[in-house]
Amino acid sequence: MKPNIISFLLGVLFIQIFLHENSARVQRKRKEKTPTCGYQTCPKVDSEKLNIHLVPHTHDDVGWLKTVDQYYFGSRSSVQKAGVQYILDTVVQELLKDPSRRFIYVETAFLWKWWSNQDETVRDQVRSLINQGRLEIISGGWSMNDEAVTHYNSIIDQFSWGLRRLNDTFGSCARPHIGWQIDPFGHSREQASIFAQMGFDGLFFGRLDYQDKTKRLNDKTAEFIWKASPNLGEKADLFTNVLYNNYSPPPGFCFDVLCDDEPMIDDPESPDNNIDTRVVLFLAFAQIQARFYKTNNIILTMGEDFNYQNAEMWFVNLDKLIRYTTERNGSTVNVFYSTPSCYLKAVNDLNLTWPTKTDDFFPYASDPNAYWTGYFTSRPTIKFFERIGNNFLQVCKQLSVLANLQSVDKNLEEFREAMGIMQHHDAVTGTEKQKVANDYARILYKNMYQGDDIVSSSLSKWILKNKNENSSPVQFHSCLELNISSCTYTEENTNFVVTLYNPQSQPVTTYVRLPVQGQSYSVKDSTGTEQKTQIVPIPTPVINIPGRKSKATVELVFAAIKIPALGYQSYYISENNAAQHVHLSHATINSSMDSALFNITVNGNGNVIVQDKHQDIEYTQSFHYYEGAEGNNKVFLNRSSGAYIFRPKTSDIKNLTNTGSHKIYKGPLVDEMHITINDWISQVVRVYNKENFLEFNWLVGPIPVGEHIGKEVITKYSSNLKTNKIFYTDSNGREMIKRIRDFRPTWDVKIAEPVSGNYYPVTSKIFINDKKRSLKLSVLTDRSEGGTSLRDGEIELMVHRRLLSDDAFGVGEPLNEEAFGTGLETRGQHYVIGGRASDVSSIVLKEKKLAQKLALRPWTFITPVEDITFEQWSDAYNMEYSGISKAIPANIHILTLEPWKSNSILLRLEHIFEIGEDPRYSQPTEINIQDLFSTFRIVSVRETTLGGNQWISELNRLKWNVESNNIINNQSNYVQEINQDGAINVLLKPMEIRTFIVEVAAK
Repeated sequence: MKPNIISFLLGVLFIQIFLHENSARVQRKRKEKTPTCGYQTCPKVDSEKLNIHLVPHTHDDVGWLKTVDQYYFGSRSSVQKAGVQYILDTVVQELLKDPSRRFIYVETAFLWKWWSNQDETVRDQVRSLINQGRLEIISGGWSMNDEAVTHYNSIIDQFSWGLRRLNDTFGSCARPHIGWQIDPFGHSREQASIFAQMGFDGLFFGRLDYQDKTKRLNDKTAEFIWKASPNLGEKADLFTNVLYNNYSPPPGFCFDVLCDDEPMIDDPESPDNNIDTRVVLFLAFAQIQARFYKTNNIILTMGEDFNYQNAEMWFVNLDKLIRYTTERNGSTVNVFYSTPSCYLKAVNDLNLTWPTKTDDFFPYASDPNAYWTGYFTSRPTIKFFERIGNNFLQVCKQLSVLANLQSVDKNLEEFREAMGIMQHHDAVTGTEKQKVANDYARILYKNMYQGDDIVSSSLSKWILKNKNENSSPVQFHSCLELNISSCTYTEENTNFVVTLYNPQSQPVTTYVRLPVQGQSYSVKDSTGTEQKTQIVPIPTPVINIPGRKSKATVELVFAAIKIPALGYQSYYISENNAAQHVHLSHATINSSMDSALFNITVNGNGNVIVQDKHQDIEYTQSFHYYEGAEGNNKVFLNRSSGAYIFRPKTSDIKNLTNTGSHKIYKGPLVDEMHITINDWISQVVRVYNKENFLEFNWLVGPIPVGEHIGKEVITKYSSNLKTNKIFYTDSNGREMIKRIRDFRPTWDVKIAEPVSGNYYPVTSKIFINDKKRSLKLSVLTDRSEGGTSLRDGEIELMVHRRLLSDDAFGVGEPLNEEAFGTGLETRGQHYVIGGRASDVSSIVLKEKKLAQKLALRPWTFITPVEDITFEQWSDAYNMEYSGISKAIPANIHILTLEPWKSNSILLRLEHIFEIGEDPRYSQPTEINIQDLFSTFRIVSVRETTLGGNQWISELNRLKWNVESNNIINNQSNYVQEINQDGAINVLLKPMEIRTFIVEVAAK
């Protein structure tokens, strides 16, 4: 050939080779970017061998011994050597070195903080690892929440926000399939139900009663199907695994900088070579564990608290462990890097039949004398603050939607994140160090304060009669110290407007109480009508609360009638120059307070005796305390009562000497009995006009410890009901669970601590009933408390604790809270209601309303208006408005209404009644949401799982066989019916929650 032809052909060949290689390179890149996550990426298991799933993980507390920031940045090493940023830095780099390595991560709060500080190179690496299924996000909540003292509204919120951050950042490959609750101190049925409704396939946890765990391991029932809701049926069923070694590695096999275990030394020339010995020990542990589980798969948690700060140490040694175990025993075992998801899939593929469980895992005991029931009450003020925080967060989210604010609001995002932090199992639980508790309070206060800006922007848009872009926003101020009868804005202004926003789905009538300095006030509603008012003295013990700077000595009381659902009412209030249009409460020295429904007396011990005039119910309310046990914690019998543990010195309660007095104040709106027991316990008993419940407003503290004895203060309601050892407590504020004294449904319990061993978390309600006489007595709480019924007819609730010894479970300091130089005082509320259980419609609906009133109170905003008359205000502003345009059925509640993305909102509707709870309200109910809201119209609706991160139509959970030979298909049969006339009808069955992404447009 001629040279030019040869050159031409060589050129063509070169181009073809280049194009082929370039195409192959593009295909490789596409393949690398194509998500390959999910169960299909799991390592292969061997049906003939013992499959040992090694799961590298770290447990990173979002605050505990150090603050959130101190844990993230790694400061205060003298307190604890823990720096989360280093964990994530080094884990990512170690995973990149070997494609067989895997790791799981849980706390989105830390992950998001770390991610926000990474460059694009690292971000691409992380995305690739997640898309390959090698870095798997487990659970996905903002924090690993507690399950005893958290409210279901806050649990769902904190998961929704964490899951949204993951979805927005990483896509579907970061969508968790597994609940990973390895450290909470006991486990609730509602939490399992929530996970199932989020579309999870399974739940793993480590802590359960030591007797329960022993029995489950011996019976090979440590894996089971948790039937988490008698109301929801299969949709709430969840495969559950009790981890063998909590969440720690096998003894001797912790390869972390924080551990003292020997590394894997494989140098054949070294006299310290230990491979043979280490492999034998590892296999011995694995084979022992395998005896207690049904399948040929076991899961080993290779990590601990804040492990992997130098991830190379772990992975180098795990690589060797896998290599040498396989070389020496490859014919009998299959050892590999895995994840909980891959373990679950391997177990599911075996198609076995599993036992079931229908109750919960409370109370949790780690040994005969350590019942973890003290934290149900520990730090009662932070528990109340958290509950109020959720209340205000819902207000801010709703108003942001109703006022058509932008979906991206930095203040709102930070508020969501603050509440997510508060759900952590060492935050709201009260099991953190005091300095950390102070930091939690700082974080929450900062974001609640910023919430006023959200509200002012929202309500200003909503309230103006003549919309004008140049109009100055009205300032709406929250009073965060109303619980101690203090509010600067009502005390220091003679004219002010009170705006009450109702976050509930039904109109609410409530009695407003405002601390003031005057003796006569005019209160006008939107029509200018004068409202009936009453001036009530603030109790002296409240006035003397340390740190209270208020000048108010009285409270102005008036009734706000039917505040619209998702709406507000405003009242113009002005101080009168003379005592007119007002009822002063007059003190009496009578020993009884008589009303239309109740006769209330005080005996010589300061106990309150209540007689229901229309029903055969009588009960006595009294205060007592237990002495906290103190010991050296070296043996079980020397366990101290502490932040986690409730362990009274004896089972006998201590009675109080009544050294105080009482006064009765009567008026047209409320009758009050102010009772002082001694110099550290007092209360107010209130009966509001025509109400069929009593309010017990108690003040406890500073608990005296001068005699060096810690005290755990309780209140008892001792009734004439015959209850046969049975009482009922709520699960995270939702479904009720039957309790029987000295009994567990799944094993023959032996209780060495008869008091604390019968304590349960009471998130919002506890009740007893007398089946023979069909009578019921309920107590509703304003925060989480520990509760029980130690004797028939009694309800006992622990309201405050102050202890002088640590219980040796890690916090390292006694629960000895102080404020303003003295022991902490706490003030709280109980609503007590009794009635004939057969008259369910009268008492059950009332209970629901009262519980919602405590969880979602009408929020009080104050606007000073010194130079504005009522006429000027009413001319310029709407004094009443509702965000909904029609009535919502009484058994349906809007659980969530919040800005989501762009022009969309997140909407959750819930049915608030259980099956059989009420003949009328326990029925399936349909609601048309198309024309439900007054400030926007719905463009489109699409249903998601409970977490808001997956379309319900794409949900495909694993199927399981249960002992009844039924197959749990775990598929949703939710149907959103859209009629041809444009209606969007949503059907809700008892206890159902349905979640929707709703595209909206302004009306």
